[in-house]
Amino acid sequence: MKKGKTLYGLLACVTILFILSALVDNYIIDPGAEGFLSEKTGLKRELNLPVWLNVMYVHVAFACIAMASGLLNFYNRIFEKSRKFHRINGYVYLVSVLLVVLTSGYMAPYATGGEISSMGFNALNIIWPVITIVAFVQIKKKRIIRHRNWMIRSYAFCFTNMLIHLITSLFHQGFGLVYATSYTIGVYGSIVLLLVIPEVIIRTTGQSREVVVPHK
Repeated sequence: MKKGKTLYGLLACVTILFILSALVDNYIIDPGAEGFLSEKTGLKRELNLPVWLNVMYVHVAFACIAMASGLLNFYNRIFEKSRKFHRINGYVYLVSVLLVVLTSGYMAPYATGGEISSMGFNALNIIWPVITIVAFVQIKKKRIIRHRNWMIRSYAFCFTNMLIHLITSLFHQGFGLVYATSYTIGVYGSIVLLLVIPEVIIRTTGQSREVVVPHK
């Protein structure tokens, strides 16, 4: 129990800081995404900047909503006090994930690193919604533990952007690789970590016995 509370507190701190950072950076400091776009080279498609920026704004907004709603639904007290809020907030999370994936699908062809990076994003745009839908199917079948575990797997993908940039910085600034190559490594490296880390968390905090929600 104590381990779970500590893990949740750490998750909450990281999530809140990342949300604030994303909002400030994308809507206040650099609303034109000039810093990020300056690293894009060798694009095969012409970038329609006004459209791309609007899609990016929607993408960032719903990514933050997904992170916030997911964080709330992992809070046990909210689940215990209001199943209705948990359920409604779950649908908010689902819709947010689908909108993040949809907007990411538009931006994928313009990804830094070219076609290889685009393929990585397309893979992410398939894996994340599939995992999220599996989580919702599990709760519809009243399988709480399986739902929780699949939601852990799904929620991990909310941190895709953060992991990509951490890995990119490591290889670009730490090992001196060119930015585009580092970014591509970041995309595929994040996919691996986002599949492995949740399994470690599930094994560490998971429950061995399935719980079924009684029909009301």
